[in-house]
Amino acid sequence: MALVVVDAENVRRSLWPNLTREDLLRRARAWARREGQDLVVVFDGTPPETAPDVTGAAHADDAIVELVEKAAGAVWLVTSDRGLRERVGGRAQRVTGGGAFVRELLEP
Repeated sequence: MALVVVDAENVRRSLWPNLTREDLLRRARAWARREGQDLVVVFDGTPPETAPDVTGAAHADDAIVELVEKAAGAVWLVTSDRGLRERVGGRAQRVTGGGAFVRELLEP
């Protein structure tokens, strides 16, 4: 089991029309349950709801880097943001692009 850290706005906007914030959460949670993974979805600003698997930050990238650095076990990062990928460095065991993740979320 890994902690999957999702760059919410990056993922939402990798598809047109964009997923709503709520739809992203619903689909990501279903995916995490199906795959047996822990999940944290990180939003820029105030998240759409308060829950243990959702967080918001003035600077989501900074919050993501901090989550990845503090994680005790395996971490997967979901983002297409090259700068964020570089900041996380080799700490993420797996990196998935936002578009690839959205396509996975939309599979029946």
